[in-house]
Amino acid sequence: MAFHMKEEDLPDYEGQEDPTDQKDDHKTSTRTNRFKESRIEGSSTIRASGFGDFLLKEELMKAIVECGFEHPSEVQHACIPQAVLGTDILCQAKSGMGKTAVFVLACCQLVDLSEHVVRVLILCHTRELAYQIQHEFMRLGKHIAGLKISAVYGGSPVDKDKEILTKSCPHILVGTPGRVLQLMRDNVLQVPQLTHFILDECDRCIDNLDLRRDIQQIFIRTPKKKQVMMFSATISSETREVCKKFMQTPHEITVESEAKLTLHGLLQYYVKLEEKHKVKKLVNMLDSLEFNQVVVFVRNVKRALALDKILRDSKFPSMTLHELPKGHEDKATPGDVIKANDSRIERFQAFKEFRKRILIATDLFGRGMDVERVNIVINFDMPGDSDMYLHRVGRAGRFGTKGLAVTLVATDVDNEVLDKVQDRFEVNIQEMPEKVDATSYLNA
Repeated sequence: MAFHMKEEDLPDYEGQEDPTDQKDDHKTSTRTNRFKESRIEGSSTIRASGFGDFLLKEELMKAIVECGFEHPSEVQHACIPQAVLGTDILCQAKSGMGKTAVFVLACCQLVDLSEHVVRVLILCHTRELAYQIQHEFMRLGKHIAGLKISAVYGGSPVDKDKEILTKSCPHILVGTPGRVLQLMRDNVLQVPQLTHFILDECDRCIDNLDLRRDIQQIFIRTPKKKQVMMFSATISSETREVCKKFMQTPHEITVESEAKLTLHGLLQYYVKLEEKHKVKKLVNMLDSLEFNQVVVFVRNVKRALALDKILRDSKFPSMTLHELPKGHEDKATPGDVIKANDSRIERFQAFKEFRKRILIATDLFGRGMDVERVNIVINFDMPGDSDMYLHRVGRAGRFGTKGLAVTLVATDVDNEVLDKVQDRFEVNIQEMPEKVDATSYLNA
């Protein structure tokens, strides 16, 4: 069924950008350590192995089978054996290759359940990612008797977090740095018996100085002897050195070259056009392309809300993670599964559960988010740099599956970013043809 709409410019909303977590300042002690380095090789030998080679608990193997995992990815094959030995890990590997499962399986394998205390702390930069990691622990750890998992993050009542930590303390706690630090300062969260400290999307957390201060404050409150693991798809050499200061002789897993960060199952195109023609082009693509779910990236919350309204008015099954600003609640669609005052987590859950097929997103969704049915990513607005491009398009083509990424190029700055992406990752992004064969981006 085709959708039709009038060509119009994106209106503006008077709203705030995403609130950030609370910040504070502190310096952390640093250590200079030697480190081992491992490079991920080709997958021919990997495919011959299975998760059984890692000698994981029977309960974990049962969950792995139920989740439909057959063979470990390259990064899992390289990391899991070292992780279950208790080695510090610094891992850089391309999006969609199962980095989360590395620390989830390792922590579930090693966690001590003898007392109701926090043994594992995972920090990440957004509440949506914290929610996702919590549910990955619940999915893979569901057969481990007595294992308790919780998540704490901004946007939810802090009193509820305090009640959980006081009355039913989890063994595994996932959280955003601001909320975790707040709970520590209130003496509700105490971690004297912590054994694992994990940082997901570590470059985002380390490169943002406010987030880094929070993480340093948290880190110095944890025991000196613990396993530290950090993961991301992109880690600069400078960030890598900062990360290693949190670790003891880390095992470093990295791709052989940045060119291998590209996703081989992902078809990538660009479209050159004027800014005023973007909406019309997007509608034409959504009408003509075959998709399960689509993520459309824009530069800020105002544009996300505006574009979402345009698509919903044109009867597209669209949504955004962001609540409507106060005074604009009347712009919500009556009877929609997404309500005007639904939280970001409720909205994220609705998209994961396939209750909506199109998500208009900012870079809030660009890192670490894993929605299985997403097979098309559209950069309505060009990302600010090549790192963010890689994270965005990595939402499609997860774990080696096919996918399609289309970038709208409207300015000279957009052209410059596109050139940098092609040069850095040694990928040839071609102009989008009038018709794209669906078998080139849809899995059979």
